[in-house]
Amino acid sequence: MRAMPFDPQAYGPQVAAILALIAEGANDRAAALIREGGAALFAGSRAPEAALAGLYLRAGRWKEAHETAQDVHTREGSYWHAIVHREEPDPGNSAYWFRQAGRHPIFPALAHAAGLAEWNPVYFIDLCEQARSQPGSDLDRQCRELRLAEWQLLFDWCACKKADAAPSL
Repeated sequence: MRAMPFDPQAYGPQVAAILALIAEGANDRAAALIREGGAALFAGSRAPEAALAGLYLRAGRWKEAHETAQDVHTREGSYWHAIVHREEPDPGNSAYWFRQAGRHPIFPALAHAAGLAEWNPVYFIDLCEQARSQPGSDLDRQCRELRLAEWQLLFDWCACKKADAAPSL
């Protein structure tokens, strides 16, 4: 697994503060700030509502992430919806939403982070299911690292300004 550069400050002070609260485990306070700010936290972003779904997911708010993602009728909304169901876990539903999302522009960067030639989200669902039955294993650790890299890449894709380029390493 290759380390991913991720700078919470790149999304503005409010989002950086929310991500800091999440890192501290203050998810209730973070969720309150997310609700308060809403999609306005991502004004001018490529996919503000989708970024909001990702932020709720990062805060451990499955219900809010799911409700937000299912109301975003774009490739990014389907992608977050797929991730939410993978975490649930509901692998069949997750695979359905990954098929709806199709090949996403973050796939090359995610494959690179994973040390793969190509990213296959349905195969990754299967790996996550295997890892779930092996808590504390190397596979579990690797899947957690890849899920974080995926979250960072997709969040960056959604939260970056419309004129910004595709995610880079």
